[in-house]
Amino acid sequence: MNQLLRAPFRPVTYSRWLHLCVPLLLLALWMFINPRSPWMPLLIVIPFGFVPWVRLAEGLQAQFLLTPQDQGPEDSGISTLPSARWSDRWRTLLWLEIRLVVAGAAMFATVSLPVMSVDLIATALGHPPLTAEWAIPFTPARWVAALLAPVPLLVLIVVVVLLGELITSIARRLLGPSAAERLTALEARTEQLLERTRIARELHDSIGHALTVAVVQAGAARAAADPAFTDRALSAIEETGRAALEDLERVLLVLRESSQQPSQRPTLAEADRLLESARASGAAVDAQLTGPLEKLPGPVTREGYRILQEALTNVLRHCGPVPVRVRVGVAGGRLDLEVTNPLPEGPSVMSGGGSGLRGMRERAALLGGEAETGPHEGDWRVRARLPLDRIR
Repeated sequence: MNQLLRAPFRPVTYSRWLHLCVPLLLLALWMFINPRSPWMPLLIVIPFGFVPWVRLAEGLQAQFLLTPQDQGPEDSGISTLPSARWSDRWRTLLWLEIRLVVAGAAMFATVSLPVMSVDLIATALGHPPLTAEWAIPFTPARWVAALLAPVPLLVLIVVVVLLGELITSIARRLLGPSAAERLTALEARTEQLLERTRIARELHDSIGHALTVAVVQAGAARAAADPAFTDRALSAIEETGRAALEDLERVLLVLRESSQQPSQRPTLAEADRLLESARASGAAVDAQLTGPLEKLPGPVTREGYRILQEALTNVLRHCGPVPVRVRVGVAGGRLDLEVTNPLPEGPSVMSGGGSGLRGMRERAALLGGEAETGPHEGDWRVRARLPLDRIR
């Protein structure tokens, strides 16, 4: 009841009324050509139901006029894609036929009910009815006609609201996304979420590493009070910052969906840059890199670089310049990566479930491998195994 009372003040009532009136153009044109065959438009629209782009046009029109309060196809439940399968074409054809029938009912109500109000007003004023075809079925007294004059208009509003709700419900069923379209939309949404997660990991690893190195280097330079060491620290900060800026630019290009090709992500072939950055921060890095790292598949070498970067960043952030043992090798159809460092004194801050540790495990899992982080024989160890055969 409240919905009917609010209907005259809701814009969607009039937009749906307009949607109901659009097919009247075809009906009116045909009635002008051959008024003896009012059913002929039902046959005329049959070929159009099989045209793929008709479904797109009908979907856009229905979404704009029937559900203007919704923000998109996902909210309105109405597809805005052309027909891709015969099932879509048959649903479009059925929609066109039903829309014409409902439009005919809307036309009858839109014309007859206001005419009835006019006739009642004329009767209340003491004049004969102005029309014969749509005349009221009885001749009431003048005072009764005056009371009944607004009733047909109120009935018209009720009919328009009900027909609007009916045609909207039918549109969601017949013009709604098919199972294939829903699956495609779900896949696209999943890809978008995965891309956002990957970008978040990239920013965490690259920018987090750069800021950690800069903080450690600046603190060490101030404590050393040695001009030569300060020069080396500033050089390390400059190099690490430049690399972080390149990573940031690449990620921003992806976010902006620029047509420009982003720069290549770093690989394990550039692992020496990470190791030298850690050494310049005061860590004693014992590194051993074996195997053809430059020939690794792209996903493995890129994700391996990020795992190594995050492991070294955690060492510098939580333990400072301590001895670090790095082992990277290719053997048995997989890439083995291990980073070991002494645990800090007191309660360990490295064993939490931070986004860095979680990111390493996620990177390894996406490639079908595994990453382990935690205490091992009195040290803290990060070990990752990335298979190569699943990638090739």
